[in-house]
Amino acid sequence: MRKGMYVKRMAACVMAVLSVGGALACTGISLTAADSSRVVARTIEWGGSDLNSQYVIVPRGHVQQSYVPGGVMDGKRFAARYGYVGLAVEQKEFVAEGLNEAGLSAGLFYFPAYGEYEEYDESDKAESVADLQLVPYLLATCATVDEVKKAVPEIHVIAIDPRASTVHWRFTDPSGRQVVLEIVDGKPCFYENELGVLTNSPGFEWQLANLNNYVNLYSGSAPARKLGGRELRPFGAGSGFLGIPGDVTPPSRFVRAAFYQATAPRQKTGEDAVLQGFQILNNFDIPVGIEFADGKIPADIPSATQWTSATDVTHRIIYYRTMYNAAIRSIDLKKIDFAEVGYVAVPLDKVKRQPVVSLY
Repeated sequence: MRKGMYVKRMAACVMAVLSVGGALACTGISLTAADSSRVVARTIEWGGSDLNSQYVIVPRGHVQQSYVPGGVMDGKRFAARYGYVGLAVEQKEFVAEGLNEAGLSAGLFYFPAYGEYEEYDESDKAESVADLQLVPYLLATCATVDEVKKAVPEIHVIAIDPRASTVHWRFTDPSGRQVVLEIVDGKPCFYENELGVLTNSPGFEWQLANLNNYVNLYSGSAPARKLGGRELRPFGAGSGFLGIPGDVTPPSRFVRAAFYQATAPRQKTGEDAVLQGFQILNNFDIPVGIEFADGKIPADIPSATQWTSATDVTHRIIYYRTMYNAAIRSIDLKKIDFAEVGYVAVPLDKVKRQPVVSLY
């Protein structure tokens, strides 16, 4: 492919992934099973086009290089100290969610209007990493949250296209420790995420503070009470959650995710927690039509929620399902010899239509 055509394609990919006018949304939760298995799960939404998502298997020693503005690979070169599996969007280098063989989980979440990276300086290109490649860089080079916190200030996280929005990130290691990274005014800020929930804008600290607006919510049903001479009774189960926000904005999804996660019964095993994660995230599937005014839907896709993943960081297994196939599929990193396997990039769906099983 000629360089000019490649640069145009590159810019189109970036804008498809992080378009300011689009609605790339994400909802993340965290669960711990009774056997101490740690699970992180998330959705990824984009109603503007098919993200053509792939899974990638990256062997130890595999060398990659970051993109820089202009759509060329001229940034930091790095070799994989750890093999990893990732779920990529638009092109194989843009890993949005992944897990490495050491048990480090990493994911990016859309973060419009609140983040700001440092300006790209060509003299620093050897240490510059594109925001959409920070996940693969850290999966390739870090084993723990502490290593992530040390590595990020040593590089320059940059935007490939100044028109695109920013992202923030979630990192979890097998100890269960989780941090959120937001880059504001060009400076990386890490937040300990003991709650284990993440969505999009505004910033993480604001989202935590906003939970105080819902101090009245509780699981179960509200008791009957008298109002004047009339007795008021709940219409059905779950009335303790009356007032929980039901729209798909990031603050509302953050509140729902926090309460659904906190009130979910603890599962016995990691696999049970993974399945519970998918059930909880059913509540965050976004119909494609809700994102666009007057029914002007730009893409023929079945859902704005393009895929949902769950990662058992304890047992090193990543699971996913998609808008085209609700069957849960898994990749067990323990079954991969990262010293011998070749680089792999495979579409999440080879057939883009939900299978239907006929019983009669």
